[in-house]
Amino acid sequence: MAKGRTDFLLLLTLALALPSTGQAMHISEGILPPKWAALWYAIAIFFVAWGLRDLRVKSAREPFFKPMVGLIGAAVFVISCMPIPVPIAGTCSHPCGTGMAAILIGPTLSVVVSSVALLLQALFLAHGGLTTLGGNIVSMGIAGAFTGWAVFRLSRRAGLSPWAAAFLCGMFSDWATYAATSFELASALHGNSSFLHMFAAIGASFLPTQLPLGIFEGVVTAGVYRFIAVRRPSLLECLGVEARRCPLVPQKTGGAK
Repeated sequence: MAKGRTDFLLLLTLALALPSTGQAMHISEGILPPKWAALWYAIAIFFVAWGLRDLRVKSAREPFFKPMVGLIGAAVFVISCMPIPVPIAGTCSHPCGTGMAAILIGPTLSVVVSSVALLLQALFLAHGGLTTLGGNIVSMGIAGAFTGWAVFRLSRRAGLSPWAAAFLCGMFSDWATYAATSFELASALHGNSSFLHMFAAIGASFLPTQLPLGIFEGVVTAGVYRFIAVRRPSLLECLGVEARRCPLVPQKTGGAK
């Protein structure tokens, strides 16, 4: 019995000690040269600071808002942890969840929750990296969230139904993330070759996985929106998605009794 336990521990030790191959997710650690990593960090820090300011203002006005941001952040973390390898580009395709987040909590706060999700993934899951964190925030958090938010708002103003607008939001948010990733990689890695040629090559490498993934994320975003609209329509009103009075926030009344 003791020998069996000893053999098991030996096999476990060897399994942990032996190197294993894995596919990096997001833009991998060390891929971006220092000057490009610094540039994306500078842009990311500005938007994260903007989002933190919005969080402070909205949380002071509506106490329920901060827990909602935490819930959306957890959803973005889980959704963006589903990698599909793209070895040619040195990264992975994956759904992002930032379109859904942008609808519910706005684009600036989506940048904040994306930043937290990407930091945790870099520290504990070896997805992405610390040197490339700024670039990953720019692509997934900024490009994805602001594109999705703009598409949703413009679609609603054009008269599309909420479900159709949410679908387009999720789809274009996903595709914008990978267009931005392709731009970042091509900018840093094209060397003496043509930037446009490198950008087209990296973008094309994403197409087989990202085209269907974008459609899938559009379906998921529309489904989440419909679920909330049916089960908790007041939540959409309180979050400002639907322009009606929020029943969760006390309303000021004028005049004395």
